[in-house]
Amino acid sequence: MQRWGWLLVLGLTGCQAGGNALKLGTLLPLSGDLAQFGPGMQDAASLLVKTVNDCGGVNGQPVQLLSEDDQTQPSTGVSAMTKLVDVDRVAGVVGAAGSAISGAAVDIAVRGQVMMISPASTSPVFTERAKRGELQGFWFRTAPPDNFQGEALAQLLQKRGWQRVGILAINNDYGRGLAQALQQGLAKTKGQVVATQFYEGQSASFDSEVRSVFGRNPQAVVLVGYPETGTLVMRSAFQQGFFPRIPLVLTDGLKDNQLAPLVGKTPQGQWIINGVIGTAPAAAGPGLKDFQQRYRQAFNREPNVFAPNTWDATAVLVLAAQAAQSNQGAKLREKITTVANPPGTPVTDVCEGLKLLQQGQEINYQGASSAVDFDPQGDVAGEYAVWMVNPDGTIKVIDTITVGGS
Repeated sequence: MQRWGWLLVLGLTGCQAGGNALKLGTLLPLSGDLAQFGPGMQDAASLLVKTVNDCGGVNGQPVQLLSEDDQTQPSTGVSAMTKLVDVDRVAGVVGAAGSAISGAAVDIAVRGQVMMISPASTSPVFTERAKRGELQGFWFRTAPPDNFQGEALAQLLQKRGWQRVGILAINNDYGRGLAQALQQGLAKTKGQVVATQFYEGQSASFDSEVRSVFGRNPQAVVLVGYPETGTLVMRSAFQQGFFPRIPLVLTDGLKDNQLAPLVGKTPQGQWIINGVIGTAPAAAGPGLKDFQQRYRQAFNREPNVFAPNTWDATAVLVLAAQAAQSNQGAKLREKITTVANPPGTPVTDVCEGLKLLQQGQEINYQGASSAVDFDPQGDVAGEYAVWMVNPDGTIKVIDTITVGGS
């Protein structure tokens, strides 16, 4: 069944569920700069809700899923989040993906006492805001923050012997946050940042930004961005003769199976980014194989990089509602760590978890992306995949790096 077919079924199920059913929303980039990721993430959330409804729903009723496209724009995300909170009156929201969108939307979630769990917003800003008490426990994420990815990148660069590094990053919360985290990570490994340049996502050309970083002759350039604009940056670096003479290292926002075709081929017919490496959160949770099997069966393709995190974010919300025996966001907040963290019976299957909760037992949900153990700031520790673009344009994982926080 196609993606929108899933959404139609879920929408009809929600209408039948009535006003007291658990309402969840998704705030994901179905269009815009992150559109390569959003539909696959939406599919994961839709599949989780369908799975739950097929095994009896939550608190005795089917779950209703209401979906909004943030268009990878903070202003659109604010409007969509306001609708989900004030009009649809959801208890929880899965999203956003981009940190800039989540940063704009989370205040609306806090004001409306709606649980927000992001599968992909990795800016360290949220950790700091949580420490200051600004998010009031209404914010969690199933992807580790970029201060962890900064350490992983620094370790990768050190392992490759690239000590003099340039940073070229999109000018938003994600790009600025990861650039800063990388600088901090490089300080620990005695690395040196020779140039840092931010580029605007709406620009038509990135030639000058590319020259300002590659022109300083770093041993490697770390590119922090998204597919739609990041591919243009890579093409510019190739056309100006900087790349592949100076290697590129990519981040999680660029780990897309269509990345090589988007950048294009050399005059000799090879993929321009053949051999490029990068880092991204590694899906390595105890429930990963089961999720992958369900996803392939439903959609006849492989899940994308943040689909397991989306599955887990949605699962935690439904389990928290069942544990709270309530469909209200403030009640869900009280049970997020109860169902996700030890102690409790370890479960990877969401339906098994719901059954145990209905019996009054405690559970420890073990997800597809990770063990989904949240710290006091709503963060999970990270294992990062080192990935590489193959000669045929596909992506394979060649190593893993584990980092964590307290």
